[in-house]
Amino acid sequence: MVIVVAVAFYFVLNAFHTANIVPRTISVTTSFAAVYLTFRRSPFYELRYAANDVVLIVLSIADARYVSVVVCLAAFLNDIYGFLHWRKMKERQKAECELVAYQSNILS
Repeated sequence: MVIVVAVAFYFVLNAFHTANIVPRTISVTTSFAAVYLTFRRSPFYELRYAANDVVLIVLSIADARYVSVVVCLAAFLNDIYGFLHWRKMKERQKAECELVAYQSNILS
C-alpha cells in the first residue's frame, strides 16, 4: 500500500512541478506510513516519523537559510528514543506481570 501511495504522490507532485521530487515523494511516503502505523496503533510509528525527520533534514540542509528548520527537525529525532524507551517499558511490564502471575500461583 505504501508503494501505491508513493507512486500516486509522485505524479501529484510532478503535476505541480515540485523541486527535488524524489526526496519529497519519499517524505510524503514516510509521513503517510507513520500516520498509518499510528492509526493501527503499531509501536513502530515512531521509527517512521524519525525516518521522515531524516528525509526533511536532508531536504533542508541544502540551503543555509533553513538552519532553524534543521535544528527543529533534529530535536524531533527523539522519536527513536521514544521507541526504545517504550520497548524497554513493555518488557519491564511483561516481566512484572509474569512475576505477579507466578506469585499468585504460589499463594493459591
